[in-house]
Amino acid sequence: MEFNQSQRMNDQEKMTDLLTTQKFLTSMYNSYCCEAATPSVRSSLSSLLQDTHRMQEQTFNEMSTRGWYQTEKAEETKVNAAKQKFGSTVSV
Repeated sequence: MEFNQSQRMNDQEKMTDLLTTQKFLTSMYNSYCCEAATPSVRSSLSSLLQDTHRMQEQTFNEMSTRGWYQTEKAEETKVNAAKQKFGSTVSV
């Protein structure tokens, strides 16, 4: 199949697709890791999960730097409410 220029993905679309794929993979690796039947399989999946998290972070940071993925800063009242709800398990 041949694509003309208007059908090709631009850099932002490619990175968005990559980030979406990485998010999906981390979800799947996490589920598989929890269900692994042997320590060696669990270890391999855990390693893949960590690698994918690192790649996802790099992709996110690059997109954020380019202004392609913007996040809103959480309101202080919501942060404090979460701290109270989860107690000492959350450190911000």
